[in-house]
Amino acid sequence: MSGKLQPGLADLLAYLGEMGYGDLYLDSSLEKAPAGQAAPGAPPRVTIADAETAERSGELAALAAAVAGCTRCRLCEGRNRVVFGTGNPDADLMFIGEGPGAEEDRQGLPFVGAAGELLTRIIQAIEMTRDEVYIANVVKCRPPGNRDPQPDEVAACRGYLERQIALVRPRVIVALGRVAAQTLLGNDAPIGRMRGQWFRVQGVPTMVTYHPAALLRNSALKRPTWEDMQQVRDFLQSGSSGSS
Repeated sequence: MSGKLQPGLADLLAYLGEMGYGDLYLDSSLEKAPAGQAAPGAPPRVTIADAETAERSGELAALAAAVAGCTRCRLCEGRNRVVFGTGNPDADLMFIGEGPGAEEDRQGLPFVGAAGELLTRIIQAIEMTRDEVYIANVVKCRPPGNRDPQPDEVAACRGYLERQIALVRPRVIVALGRVAAQTLLGNDAPIGRMRGQWFRVQGVPTMVTYHPAALLRNSALKRPTWEDMQQVRDFLQSGSSGSS
């Protein structure tokens, strides 16, 4: 592999290490030597199928490193850890929530509290695993008391989120909750009016549904959320290009 890719791959290794992955190795199409067998109990290894994917993944890792030191808005003052995003950097499906909660702020990972456990079950229900998707938030630092992020805080993080979407290149985005949907779509419509519909964000088909935290508070929202996610599942399985 050419030397110019090495910095990107180094960044990718560091990023994937933080996410819980182990060795990085090349696909057989790029490296003739056969891949070795993973040792029992070893963390999963990631195959980089081509140079373009490696470049994009390296850029995502570099972005995560830059965001880790961000002081663009007041939210940096009270955070423990920046919550950049996690998952497959080449995912077909990307979930975008509102912002980190207390547990996310402690761990530096999105959706790891009770709402995160429910999101994991939702992902499994559409025949995918959490490792296959990418998960991020509108803002990367926890708003005090879990309040809604304020417009200037959203604006400060907006470029980071747009770059994440551009680098992951998902086939589908799911906006989780009112704040994420309004931010991505640039409107102030109520969540009940937006959910269950297809939109486009940066050219990507986007489904709006309820935030898992809302389902924990109101079990009546589980059925419409499941209906929304069935649309997402069917879309991904059909290979459709989506609605405008």
